[in-house]
This record gives sequence, structure tokens and C-alpha cells, in this order.
Amino acid sequence: TVKAMLLEWCRARTRGYQHVDVQNFSGSWGSGLAFCALLHSFFPDAFDYGSLEPGARRHNFALAFATAEERAGCAPLLEVDDMVRLPVPDAKCVYTYLQELYRCLVAKGLVKTKKR
Repeated sequence: TVKAMLLEWCRARTRGYQHVDVQNFSGSWGSGLAFCALLHSFFPDAFDYGSLEPGARRHNFALAFATAEERAGCAPLLEVDDMVRLPVPDAKCVYTYLQELYRCLVAKGLVKTKKR
């Protein structure tokens, strides 16, 4: 399924990043670090991943969403306030955002897709 492929892509891109273990589209994204790791894997010069803290959720979400918008042209479909308010992010919202981010990265030629 598309969902399984997207999850596997996220898992592969974030493998090896500290404090990140992508298993789903909800709790795995709760600290904001998975978003940061995913973006850092494409834009390593955008910010220092090693300086980020799991507890600094607001900062992590804000950094990730700003980087996605600036570097990938990805619309900020998720609100930092909403993400911080919920202890576990809404899986549908996270999935939708990641689909859009993937689409933007493909459009920029940063993700290789199998041409049919």
C-alpha cells in the first residue's frame, strides 16, 4: 500500500538518527525529532541535528515545518500549536503532511521514483 511504502521510506531516511524510531504515523512523530531527522537527511546544512532535544517539542516542530517550507516548498499543513497540544499526534494529519512533503521532494528532484 501507499501508506506502508511511505512509512518504510520515512523509516529508511531516519535510520541512525538519535531519538528517532519510526514505527507509525502517530507516536513516532510526537517529539518532532522524526520530522527534523527526515528533513535533515535531505538538507544536512539546514540545522545541527545533534543540538536538538526530544523535550523541546515546540522548537522541533517549528524548525521542521519551517525547513520543509523554505527548502522543499512544502505547505505548512500542520500547526505547531496543534502538534504540541496533543501528546500523540493525529495519524491522519501526520500521514497527509508526509505525503505532501514526499510530493514536494519528488518535484524538486530530491527523491528518485520508479518511472513507469
